[in-house]
Amino acid sequence: MPTIKILTEADLRAAVQLDLGAVACVEAAFTALATKPVVMPPILRLDIPQHNGEVDVKTAYVPGLDSFAIKISPGFFDNPKIGLPSVNGLMVLFSARTGLVEALLLDNGYLTDVRTAAAGAVAAKHLARPDAKIAAILGAGVQAQLQLKALTLVRPIERARIWARRMDQASAAAAAASAELGIPVEPAAPVEDAVRGADIIVTTTPATKPILMAAWLEPGQHVTAMGSDAEHKNELDPALVARADLYVADSLTQVRRLGELHHAIKAGLVAAGAPFPELGAVIAGIQAGRPSAAAITVADLTGTGVQDTAIATLARQRALAAGAGTDFES
Repeated sequence: MPTIKILTEADLRAAVQLDLGAVACVEAAFTALATKPVVMPPILRLDIPQHNGEVDVKTAYVPGLDSFAIKISPGFFDNPKIGLPSVNGLMVLFSARTGLVEALLLDNGYLTDVRTAAAGAVAAKHLARPDAKIAAILGAGVQAQLQLKALTLVRPIERARIWARRMDQASAAAAAASAELGIPVEPAAPVEDAVRGADIIVTTTPATKPILMAAWLEPGQHVTAMGSDAEHKNELDPALVARADLYVADSLTQVRRLGELHHAIKAGLVAAGAPFPELGAVIAGIQAGRPSAAAITVADLTGTGVQDTAIATLARQRALAAGAGTDFES
């Protein structure tokens, strides 16, 4: 019988870090989505409102990759109150040739964190001004800090601000980020002050009402919205989507259903069938990117199965090269 490789979170953390290799992996995944016959079904989501929880299942088959991943990703957002992480989960890697299980990646959400942050870096690389130096991060969780780190990989970030609903959380996140990245990172409030003069703004919260308003934006800014990955989530003022000089989706089909675009359509500010470019098409040169230095650009990233297959494949390759993991005879 075939051998299944079991990789723990420790194995995966040793094999995959948020670096330029991870960014290139996710960038290639977006390009494949625009240029290859990728098979990516809609996200399956299970809501558990009694415990402020949700479970997302994502997958994609990418021609040219020998494997595909199915990811199960729970998010239980009251967990921090009882000392538990809000995000968990695992990935299962299957052979694209036989359908047999190749690896069980017990990452507890780590690979999702890495690929999500890498996607933010890809968006900034292709949509933010090349001279972007000031970042504003809305949110103070793990993803907020990873997004800031990701930005430093692709843009010359010299300083940053972090906003959160609780100033103590913003202060702690800012101190940790400053120590890790070696740049000044300050807590900021209110939100309007945090984003004023910023070159790149990244929203990383599970907000259900807008936290970033259209009236606050300035020429030349880029916004990456990460948090709206379900119909009830909403970080951006719907008017912001309509105001942007360039709006880019990770998957247009997906954002029309559950991204920030979903709310702009619902508000009657954008036509339901309005065409917008996808990030992969911009990367591949099929669609135009930032129109000018003064343009306001928005990337609506809801998270795609193609990213999960890409990062899981990379993780398995690196782990095998390092001799990591445990073999299980099925």
